[in-house]
Amino acid sequence: MTEIYIPVLIGLILFAILGWLVSLGTKNVTHVDSMWSLFFVIAMLITASQVPELTDRHIALMAALLLWSSRLCIFLTIRNWGQPEDVRYRNIRANNQPNFHLKSIYIIFLLQAFMAAIIALPLVAIMLDDRPYDLQDKIALAAILFGLVFQTIADLQLRSFLRKDTNMGVLNTGLWKYTRHPNYFGEFLIWWGFFIAAVGSSSWLIILSPILMTILLLKVSGVGLMEQTISSRRPDYPNYIKNTSSFIPWPPKK
Repeated sequence: MTEIYIPVLIGLILFAILGWLVSLGTKNVTHVDSMWSLFFVIAMLITASQVPELTDRHIALMAALLLWSSRLCIFLTIRNWGQPEDVRYRNIRANNQPNFHLKSIYIIFLLQAFMAAIIALPLVAIMLDDRPYDLQDKIALAAILFGLVFQTIADLQLRSFLRKDTNMGVLNTGLWKYTRHPNYFGEFLIWWGFFIAAVGSSSWLIILSPILMTILLLKVSGVGLMEQTISSRRPDYPNYIKNTSSFIPWPPKK
């Protein structure tokens, strides 16, 4: 696994540098959000290029990853297109002056590349494993596809709500009735699904992938970051917090 992992890491670093170069021209780093899911496609394709023969199992799991990646990349690109730099990155920019345009290569782009390199471990393991398609893979794909559908529905419900919302209200219907972050819960299922598919590979390091993704979703860029400021922007949100599960879907208290 180490032999192929080095070219994967190099590929991710080169892609990150390309993104950084684009940011020098646009003076905006928000496009790194659209790049995020593409890091994993690059990791899987580099690994696939080293495999003697792609099996049905490889193709099924590659298709699942491409579905996830293309949906997320397109969704974020449409959302951010023509918009000013995301407030998260404006804050990072303000806190890292002077010369943020230079510092951003490691603060933003290389950091994401290295995180993606860890999270991509099960993808590399999957492609290097030539065992036949079996029940384990069916369970993994079920988790991945359920997570993908779950987060897609959540994003569509949120987009529809934001188009109609004029009073800074709170979305508490549909999937958002059962969890405050259904899109992040879907992402959680997807990466534990890829881990399940990779269980039994030669490296125990694959467990780092879903653990890191779960930490990111709960404590760093997901739930934790989102809820730091949302209550100040949406007055009804504290009441929503009291009645609705933070992450795992659960019937509301009221």
